Amino acid sequence: MSDQLQRFSREELEKIHASSLRILSEIGVVFQAPKALQVFKQHGFKVDGQTVFFKQHQLTKALETVPRQFKITARNLEKSVLVGSGDPVFAPGYGAPFITNASGEQRQGTLGDYINFCKLVHTSEHIDMLGYEMIDPGDVPSEYAYLYMMQANLTYSDKPFMGSVVPVRAALDAIEMASFLWGGKEFIQDKYVILPTINPISPLVWDENMSGAIVAYAEHNQPIMFENLMMSGSTGPITLAGTIVLQNAEILSGLVLTQLITPGLPVIFGNIPGTTDMRSGNLSIGAPETSIFVSANAQMAQFYSVPGRSGGNLTDAHIPDMQAGIESAMCMLTAMRSGTTFLLHSCGILGSYLSMSYEKFILDEEIIAMVKRILRPVTISDATIDFDTIKEVGAGGEFLSHPSTFEHFRDEHFDTTLFNRLGYNEWVQQGSKDALTRAGEVVRTRLESYEKPELDPEIEKRIDNFIRDRMDS
Repeated sequence: MSDQLQRFSREELEKIHASSLRILSEIGVVFQAPKALQVFKQHGFKVDGQTVFFKQHQLTKALETVPRQFKITARNLEKSVLVGSGDPVFAPGYGAPFITNASGEQRQGTLGDYINFCKLVHTSEHIDMLGYEMIDPGDVPSEYAYLYMMQANLTYSDKPFMGSVVPVRAALDAIEMASFLWGGKEFIQDKYVILPTINPISPLVWDENMSGAIVAYAEHNQPIMFENLMMSGSTGPITLAGTIVLQNAEILSGLVLTQLITPGLPVIFGNIPGTTDMRSGNLSIGAPETSIFVSANAQMAQFYSVPGRSGGNLTDAHIPDMQAGIESAMCMLTAMRSGTTFLLHSCGILGSYLSMSYEKFILDEEIIAMVKRILRPVTISDATIDFDTIKEVGAGGEFLSHPSTFEHFRDEHFDTTLFNRLGYNEWVQQGSKDALTRAGEVVRTRLESYEKPELDPEIEKRIDNFIRDRMDS
């Protein structure tokens, strides 16, 4: 049977693009940051108040300058990541205010939790870079929380990291703090060291903070990842096709602004629409339609020849139960098989982005590992078929003790230390542990064995002083 995952025809992709352009040219998009409006006016765009209108040639010119791939440099250069190379980049959950424990109890997240997630990312075999606001730390003043989160990103891991956006001052501070690792802002003009995620307010509005953040990062030659949490049926049309077109138009408008400021600036084309549950009015990201949106966005990013992003292990469930596992696995598998190049929310998310779970972080890592194995091609050759071994074992024989099995089983079969493969009696003898319990044990082991990566004490002192000065100003 052929693969039934929908692939849009060239005609359908062109229709989505043309309809997006019609929105941009006839309805326009609101940009509330004065500096953004100034940029559009300087480049000859029609601007009516705060509404910007786009012509086809203006959009085409911007798309021509966006690079197909780029590198985000980590302070440990060996951990730098290449976005758009074909291998997806994984980042953890983003934006949750709450922590949910294994029994389903919810509490406010803290700075200690944020640091713990930095440690889990640092020790992960599958998560490539730190997020930002992996948990919203409610135990520090909200106006300074971004400073502490950026400090944790800079000091508790040597992987690349994402940066703060709101307010615009937070974007500028994040760029400056990130530059400390390389000696100052003058040393990062030719390298990409921080990645923000910036989103419109649907429908068709870039508020002052978000459009201001686009300007700030673009002026400092730092890449931008766009996202769009449009809700089909409330902030977006009820039809999936209408939502796909509208969110596509919104992200294109932000992309154009980046190229007007800094032509050739790397952009990640991202959309993570969900649906509006018509019984409750709540956002749903675990619905099957999310996977449809994920696939559609990947195809549009490929249509434009730019790196694309989506959500990863997404769920509406409030605990890491069977619902969470099913919804997360469906979304992650769809994203990866669709060729998505950057996956945010890869680990830990519960409750439609409202909560993070330590245990689900570990369970989600296992989903990523399994999907990687599913998508790894099987090589068909004389060597891999190994006719000689089959002939040697012959009819009625066994392969378990054959030398070829010992030689290849680690490469051929996916191994798991988290999911159960024991017989029932052996499982009972070892404590009848479910996957959630084992995930909790892994969390404790990882945090207890964590070793902080070395960082020049002068850089740490500079970060501390910067935070102190900002809080005193």
